[in-house]
Amino acid sequence: MPPASPRIAILGFAIECNRFSPVSTAADFVQDVDIRGERIVEEARSGASITLPDLPGFFSEMDRTGPWTPVPLRVALAQPGGPVQQEFFDGFHAEIEAGLRAALPLDGVFISSHGAALCTENDDPDGELFASVRAIVGPDVPVIAVLDLHANVSEAMVRNLSVFVGYLRNPHTDIHDRGIEAARHMRELLGGEKTAIAMVKLPLVPPSIALLTADGPYGEMIAYGQERVGGDIMNVSVMAGFAFSDTPKNGYSAVVTARNANSGAARALALDICRRTWKMRTRFRKSMTGLADAIAMAGAAGHDMTLPSVLLADVADNPGGGGRGNTTFILRALVEARVTGALLAVFNDPPLAAMAHRLGVGAEFQAQFNTGETDAFSQPFEARAQVAFLHDGPFVGRRGVLKGVSGDLGPSCLLQIGSVGVVVISNRQQCMDPSQIEALGVDIGRLRCLVVKSRGHFRAGFDEYFASERIIEVDCPGLTSPALHNFAWTRLPRPVYPLDEHATWQEPSG
Repeated sequence: MPPASPRIAILGFAIECNRFSPVSTAADFVQDVDIRGERIVEEARSGASITLPDLPGFFSEMDRTGPWTPVPLRVALAQPGGPVQQEFFDGFHAEIEAGLRAALPLDGVFISSHGAALCTENDDPDGELFASVRAIVGPDVPVIAVLDLHANVSEAMVRNLSVFVGYLRNPHTDIHDRGIEAARHMRELLGGEKTAIAMVKLPLVPPSIALLTADGPYGEMIAYGQERVGGDIMNVSVMAGFAFSDTPKNGYSAVVTARNANSGAARALALDICRRTWKMRTRFRKSMTGLADAIAMAGAAGHDMTLPSVLLADVADNPGGGGRGNTTFILRALVEARVTGALLAVFNDPPLAAMAHRLGVGAEFQAQFNTGETDAFSQPFEARAQVAFLHDGPFVGRRGVLKGVSGDLGPSCLLQIGSVGVVVISNRQQCMDPSQIEALGVDIGRLRCLVVKSRGHFRAGFDEYFASERIIEVDCPGLTSPALHNFAWTRLPRPVYPLDEHATWQEPSG
């Protein structure tokens, strides 16, 4: 019989790490989310949480389905970046272990995760964290995690969970729903259900732009898995992984959780999904548009008002994958081509935003971009600009991935460089919600060209303005370029498709 008010520990550690990006430090987590104790409960029930939406989703369903007692420990989230400073993770890890021991006995544990973390001295901090949780609470206590579908899944992660819940949509508009799902599974396990998890991996590391789920091979395989949920199959998570982590655990993974501890059913379905995926592997290749052609399309839209507006996606400089959000290749080309009605959003440059705030609205000055950056892709750019709008930074997302989520751009400004506008921010993040632009006084519907520094989440936020055929993924240099052959891989399992055309897959036996 389940406890009358089960005590569920709540914790979160989520960051998507790019091996090629600068190290992520404590300051990156403080700037985003690093909260403890009752603040976690307050945020989860606030209606506009600063956390990932799976946490409010989990709370809402647990609250709806009966009494329970949350035991909040710590939730630390950061924008995607380089490997996490080992000292920070070690401190977080030790705090979670101490908190769990002090809270015993517990009836369950919920983990808000991502699954593609790295540390400067550890390629699998997620697996290490999950293993510690399991060791402390024991083999029979339900431990459930929600993970991004870009997670790089390890055996340690799978082995130490009771239920593995991966996102189903990309853009990730279902994170809140996955939290609800996790709570439902938690109630079921509290009632005595026993589970088994199976994982099968492929030597497949697709470029990020090939992983949208509205259509295409990835969406088809996720749908195939969901059609088989029911009976002994509790959850099917098809995890494409995150190439730029460059770890031994990279690779497309099918992870299946089964009821009645039916490990045979879980393994059979995971193997089936991987067989089907491998047969269609060539469909994961996807091309981009060259910079000159993209600028020509933007120029045509600005010149001819009968044409629909166009969105250029700077996928190679996506802060949502560890990019710095400040390459100037497209900005320079727009200015030099004198494209009219164009806006670039959002450009990460705290010193430039601070300068605009000191000068005030209406001021004209020689704007210097990237004065504080040393990254090879963050090239300087200088142009005469006017300060058109100033903003302190807070916003609440209204569509797509960020709907109902509180965010902060930091001190920000709208600069006008001739006929080209630039939204400059101080807190690095990708552009994926209209509110990030509207906060600067911009009427998006009047733009002829919008450039977003994002890989794909913007599609769920800006689909009311731009049809898919008017979205152009631009081939430029950057830390998140989908042209994977541009990177010096050191730990990625090789051979792997599509980097290695000759890659083969030997089905696991047993």
